[in-house]
Amino acid sequence: MQVTIEKLGHLGDGIGAGLFAPGTLPGEVVTGELRGETLQDIRIVTPSPDRVKPPCVHARACGGCLMQHASDALTARWKEGIVQGALAGQGLEAPLRPILTSPARSRRRATLAGRRTKAGALLGFHQRGSDVIIPVPQCQLLHPDLIAAFPALEALVITGGSRSGEMSLTVTRSLTGLDVSVTGGKPMDAELGLNLARLAEEKGLARLTWNNETLALRIMPMLGFGGARVPMPPGAFLQATDHGEASLLTAVKEAIGPARKIADLFAGCGTFALSLAAQAEILAVEGDAALTAALEKGWRQAQGLKKVTTETRDLFRRPLEPDEFKGIEAVVIDPPRAGAEAQCARLAASKVPVIAYVSCNPVTFARDAKALIAGGYHLDWVQPVDQFRWSAHVELAARFSR
Repeated sequence: MQVTIEKLGHLGDGIGAGLFAPGTLPGEVVTGELRGETLQDIRIVTPSPDRVKPPCVHARACGGCLMQHASDALTARWKEGIVQGALAGQGLEAPLRPILTSPARSRRRATLAGRRTKAGALLGFHQRGSDVIIPVPQCQLLHPDLIAAFPALEALVITGGSRSGEMSLTVTRSLTGLDVSVTGGKPMDAELGLNLARLAEEKGLARLTWNNETLALRIMPMLGFGGARVPMPPGAFLQATDHGEASLLTAVKEAIGPARKIADLFAGCGTFALSLAAQAEILAVEGDAALTAALEKGWRQAQGLKKVTTETRDLFRRPLEPDEFKGIEAVVIDPPRAGAEAQCARLAASKVPVIAYVSCNPVTFARDAKALIAGGYHLDWVQPVDQFRWSAHVELAARFSR
C-alpha cells in the first residue's frame, strides 16, 4: 500500500494514515507491506528534502541510532516538538529556547552487548528490534577513546563470556582512564579472576567491575566537576557528553542567578553541587549513599569551594518539607526519569524564590511543572538539550520563579 507520512512519532517512526513506518520522514510518499499497524519492506517513492545520507556506515543494521536519515534541522524541530507536546499535554506553555545538540563522536559512556563466538567475540549494539549484535567499529556516536577500547572489551568477552549467554559491558571515559563494568559474564573463580585482572592491567583499564564486584583497580576513575575531582563509584550516573553537561550547567547557573545558599536535590556525585560551590553554600541531597560519599570526598579534597553539606535521603519517600527550605535562595533538582512528584508537591508549598529543574523526561517534567505552577511558580523558560544525538531521547533545563 502507498502512504503519505504526516509526522514523526515519539520514537522516531513516521506516521501516516494511522500507520507506523520506521525510517520515514514527514512529507514522504512511501510504499510497503502492512503487518499489523506497521509498514514493512518500505520503499521511498517521494523523499523528503530533509532526508540525508546517514553519516555512519553501520546505520542501516545497527539499532543504536534512529534518526541518522534525517537532517539535523528536522531532528531539532522534532525534539523541540516533543518538549512542547509534553507541556501542552498538561495545558502548559513556556518560552522554548533552540535545542543544544552534542556533536558526533562525543558520547563518553555507553553500554555495549558482547557474546563469545567460536571465532572470538561479537561486540556492538543490537539490531533494532532484535537480539542480533551488530559490530560498530566506525560508530559516529561514541567518543574515540571508547572506540579505542573495543579490543580490550572483546578480550574481556573472550576470557569471561560464554557462547550461551550475552554480556553487557558499560564503559565510561573518566579523567584517569576507562572504567568498565561487566554483567552477564561467567561466575567468578580464582583462575578467571586472575586472568581478568591481568587483562585489565595489560589493556590499561582504570577499573574493572565484574558482576557488580570490583575485580581490578589500577587507578581510581575520577570525574571533574568545577574545581573538584570526585572518585567515581561503580555505576555512578554521569551526563552522557561533556557538551551536554556543560549546556545543562550553564542553564542552571543562569536560572539560579546570584543565589548564595542552594539546595541540590538528587545531587548524584556532584555534577551541579560542586560546580555551584564556587559561588554558594550547598545542601546536597542524594538517595544513594555511595554517591553522597563520593561528592563529600570530592568537596573535602578541593580548594576554594564554599561549604557543602551532604545528606543521604530517599526523596521519593521522604522529600524535603517546606520548612526545611528556610534560608534557601535557590533549588536545583535533577530527578531520574520518574520525575519528582512528591518533592515538587513540597516545593510548591515552599517559599523558595527560584528553582532550576533539570529533566531527562519531558512528560514527567510537565507533570511536575503543573504542580509547581499551581503552587504559585511561573515557568520562565525551557532549554532543551540533546545529548543523545540521533535518538528519541531529549533532556531539558527550566527556570521557575515565585
